[in-house]
Amino acid sequence: MKTTISQLRILGLLEGLSFLLLLGICVPLKYFYDMPEPTRIVGMAHGVLFIAYCVWVVISGKEYRWDLKTITLSLIAGVVPFGTFVADKRFFKEIDY
Repeated sequence: MKTTISQLRILGLLEGLSFLLLLGICVPLKYFYDMPEPTRIVGMAHGVLFIAYCVWVVISGKEYRWDLKTITLSLIAGVVPFGTFVADKRFFKEIDY
């Protein structure tokens, strides 16, 4: 069974990838080539992954007794491009055994 932090790391990776896919491919397709469909699909997936990531940050923070700063920075990482990858390296990786 995967630990909470392992699940968070997977969610962070998927959320980060969906965010980059949305910003880097889907939004340009929507505005430059009038193709809104990919944005709807990837946008929905990204929204679900973002909510799951935020919930798992709070759950992990409680389980691993993170301070408020770590939880806050981990949540902020979800709204910054490449942020979840940085959070994984700085906060989550050292906890996952």
